[in-house]
Amino acid sequence: MGISASNGEGSGIFALWYVARRHAELRPVAPVVPGAGEVMVRTLFSGISRGTERLVFNGLCRPRHNRRMCAPMQEGTFPFPVKYGYCAVGVVEAGAADLVGRTVFALHPHQQLFTAPAVAVAVVPEAVPARRAVLAANMETALNGVWDAGAGPGDRIVVVGAGVVGLLVTFLCAGLPGAEVTVVDTDPARAEVARRLGASFALPGRARGEADVVIHASGTPAGLATALELCGDEATLVEMSWYGDEAVSVHLGGEFHARRLRLVSSQVGQVAASRRPRWEPARRLAKALALLADPRLDDLITGEVAFADLPAALPAILDEGAQGLMTAVRYQ
Repeated sequence: MGISASNGEGSGIFALWYVARRHAELRPVAPVVPGAGEVMVRTLFSGISRGTERLVFNGLCRPRHNRRMCAPMQEGTFPFPVKYGYCAVGVVEAGAADLVGRTVFALHPHQQLFTAPAVAVAVVPEAVPARRAVLAANMETALNGVWDAGAGPGDRIVVVGAGVVGLLVTFLCAGLPGAEVTVVDTDPARAEVARRLGASFALPGRARGEADVVIHASGTPAGLATALELCGDEATLVEMSWYGDEAVSVHLGGEFHARRLRLVSSQVGQVAASRRPRWEPARRLAKALALLADPRLDDLITGEVAFADLPAALPAILDEGAQGLMTAVRYQ
């Protein structure tokens, strides 16, 4: 579905809505006029976060998860119709004088032009291109996960799952002095990206065990089983995957108790407990954006689609077996 001439730029604004299982469409929105304390942002890029948006696209958000799954500025209710997304980057065109003309990141759905509270947007550092800044929400998740893991210099760290979040965790951990970081994934094509980020790579079954810290981000029960196998005695395993309503079997027999393993959940909705007394979400987001200044992270954006073509492209992008990592949505 394209954007018709009668509703094109200058005569209408469109947003992406998930309207039924595996079906999305572009719908017109009301004129965008910033109110007091708001800014108007013209979108340059947004990012498709495959983990959560795949759940939304497939209608897998159940009522008991609605509060946790809600994006900050979404409209509609789960399962459908819902305007969803949280990786938008654009230029402020009106509103707070100190922000006009600045490139900002916002947790906003896919939409050509939008308003948001000025306090809800974060300025993108000049060293970070707008396209790469769509990774900011995922970088926040990764940063929280590393904090929850308590990983430190010299640790032997294994990251299971080389998706966007797993590779951002890898990037952060590889920056720890003396850390030995290994990425484990079923796709050998991810090996080169892992190496460029400063880590080694192994297929499941070939990875070295006895890790001090294992971080699981594959989103699969098989990956979680692999993560448990790679823990050393009294190691910490951080579970970063979100399974929705899927029942996940975890083998906690065998050596789990004898080896005194520590299983920790990590979720981005709150700042990690170790930082929460001193860090508010805005400080964490600003740091996540600053951490995106490394050009190697462009490797994590492996696809691009025009906004007008997004509804037709989504089934392939969000398919369970889809190749690639983050897909950027281009608006201009």
